[in-house]
Amino acid sequence: MLELAEREKLNIIEIKREAHSSKEVGQRPIYNQLLDEIRQGKFNGILTWAPDRLSRNAGDLGAVVDLMDKKQLVEIRTYSQKFTNNPNEKFLLMILGSQAKLENDNKAVNVKRGLRTRCEMGLWPCSPPTGYLSSKNVDQKCQVQIDPRRAPMIKKMFEKVAYEKMSGRRLHLWLKNEIDFKTKNGKHINLGNLYLILRNHFYYGRFEYPKGSGKWYNGKHEPIINKELFDLVQESISDHVINYQNKEFAFTKIMVCGLCGSGITADEKFKKQQNGNIHRYVYYGCCKHIDKECKSGYIREEELIEQLANLMDEVHLDEIGMKEKIRIEVEKTKKFNMSVLGVKNEKIKVSDIDIRNYAKYVLRDGGMVEKRELLECLRSKILLSNKVIKIAEN
Repeated sequence: MLELAEREKLNIIEIKREAHSSKEVGQRPIYNQLLDEIRQGKFNGILTWAPDRLSRNAGDLGAVVDLMDKKQLVEIRTYSQKFTNNPNEKFLLMILGSQAKLENDNKAVNVKRGLRTRCEMGLWPCSPPTGYLSSKNVDQKCQVQIDPRRAPMIKKMFEKVAYEKMSGRRLHLWLKNEIDFKTKNGKHINLGNLYLILRNHFYYGRFEYPKGSGKWYNGKHEPIINKELFDLVQESISDHVINYQNKEFAFTKIMVCGLCGSGITADEKFKKQQNGNIHRYVYYGCCKHIDKECKSGYIREEELIEQLANLMDEVHLDEIGMKEKIRIEVEKTKKFNMSVLGVKNEKIKVSDIDIRNYAKYVLRDGGMVEKRELLECLRSKILLSNKVIKIAEN
């Protein structure tokens, strides 16, 4: 194209390269920049290999033709064609752009039909999961074969969870530290992917495609486990996996483990007494993200609150933020006294309230939101190690 420009004596002001697909409207930043600069008068022509390089959708194509109508875009030159603000040439440009869009649309339909046909034949259309390998035989396209090195270990993973009641975390440590199990890419399986394996129906011969579509197919591949073993594993891991989505704890995300540097997480336990009362206990401890063998231990929330309250005399507080919160509380108290108790002219001043005593009060008797807002005013980093709260040294 540069040789063509030199031969035709075209003045190339700038070369732009666009890596994004031309299928979607307005999703190509370089292309959008090009159109803006044409509107600004920086360019008045485009040199490109073919019309379909400019657009494969009606929106972008319309923007180009609109610039030609406004005489801001004088000419589009391709390797073998030229398009100017001429009705016939613009019509040809639109036909060629529409033809490119038609090819894209047909390609998408054909790909989806091909994938659906493969699934109906029992063939997995994607990269096979750990324990299987893609067949290298050209006559067995899209067929998967048992991985002789990893398939036995996959089966053993299911058996350990089903029969030995091994948790996902214990199984993860066993695979990594004792067996040194790795995928075909040479990497250890992380805990999240481990649960994906244990929940994958593919290993007993069924699969869903696309995922979440509700369309299930019987696979042509050889199963690694049977359906009964898979069901036992699902029952077992449902006892270990806890859904924390709707649970909130007041003191998470504000402390780190003083031993390994991981974050501090929380868990709750319920204990039923003989008289039928149920008590809730909250424990805080290291999430063991950095060190799976961290021995930091767990601390009850009540004990944690008392230790934090004792630290209020030592930590750096955002006094401006604290005074604002105290002012809001004072105004609420005054309004309550006047509206409910009929007490007027309460002489309560923010300056009369000790900030650190107020912080201790919030920790012991405040709500979850109040506790979180208080902890946002801390300027010191809090460490939890061996059930003891400490202030991080700067």
